[in-house]
Amino acid sequence: MIYLDNAATTKMRKECLEEIEKFSVECFYNPSALYKPALEAAKSLKEARRTLLELLGDTNGGLIFTASGTEADNLALFCALKRKSGKIVVSEGEHAAVYNSALELRNRGYNVVCAPVKEDGGVDMGTLEGLIDAETDLVSVMHVSNETGAVNPLSEIAGIIKRKSPHALFHSDGVQAFGKIPFNIKDLGVDMYSISGHKLHGPKGVGALYVKAGVNLKPVIYGGGQEGGVRSATENLAYIMAMKRAAELAYQNFEKRTAKLKALKGLYFDLLTKSIDNIKLISSKEGAPHILTAAFYDVRGEVLLHALEKHGILVGIGSACSSKKHSRFERLLNLPEKWREGIVRISLSEDNNEEEAGFVVEKIKEEYELLKSIGRI
Repeated sequence: MIYLDNAATTKMRKECLEEIEKFSVECFYNPSALYKPALEAAKSLKEARRTLLELLGDTNGGLIFTASGTEADNLALFCALKRKSGKIVVSEGEHAAVYNSALELRNRGYNVVCAPVKEDGGVDMGTLEGLIDAETDLVSVMHVSNETGAVNPLSEIAGIIKRKSPHALFHSDGVQAFGKIPFNIKDLGVDMYSISGHKLHGPKGVGALYVKAGVNLKPVIYGGGQEGGVRSATENLAYIMAMKRAAELAYQNFEKRTAKLKALKGLYFDLLTKSIDNIKLISSKEGAPHILTAAFYDVRGEVLLHALEKHGILVGIGSACSSKKHSRFERLLNLPEKWREGIVRISLSEDNNEEEAGFVVEKIKEEYELLKSIGRI
């Protein structure tokens, strides 16, 4: 099996499984209890929080552990302090966790406006800047597009916000960036930043929201006061420790790892361009090193996906959270109708290699030509 849908989820590392077993069976104690083994569990929780903050680049910030990147996004949008008379600005290309949260805030009476995306899936900076004004209370723009790998210039956006609405909070969904591209969160200028365990070879069911020092959030779950009182509940220590381990592994030999992914993406980019007619590469070589999205003329991406599956090749057609109804993003790219439904996303991990690439592109070409010959399905 050749798995090329790593933007949807990744294979968990065995080291993470070992952490889950250790903190589920041996060190299973509640970190809020007062006896010695529980105090050791609390120490491990503190260590995990500090390690992740170190990897992000700001040990003075806070980190709220959640059950997913989606929950982290929801915390940022719903719990950030904002006025109904103020403005909330988001990118139209946001993951459903942000975009649908913004729509719900609009339903609740908030003034929500959306900035369009460019042809590569990155936010249109000119329009975004025009939307941000003195009335803006919250801005949310993802760091790396989960659909195309486009990298948004967060530090530039932060500068615009600081100049035009200094009181506004800036959130970014960093799920496809953390562990994938180099950055220091202090340099990004964000107030909140979401991460997820299963996008970097950790377990599903765990994520976190970075919160800059001095930023206050309203509680979303009331109870024992865990996670700074914002999200009360006994912490899922086993999964938190597994996510911490996954992040540590992701940042080991980071430059070498990302260079390998960049070279592999470049190889796919070149092979697809040379081998297949009637293909549009939506992603750019300058985007995140693990995502390459293409559109095929007059063939449905879902049909091509299933055609490749019989060869043991698994690809995506966009965000797994909206793959059954992903037409919103198709429309945003302004593709002509004959290209619009032919989007296929190849997303890589270090488990992939150059030897696979030739076979994969050969089968894509073979199945695409076959589908074209028999007509649109």
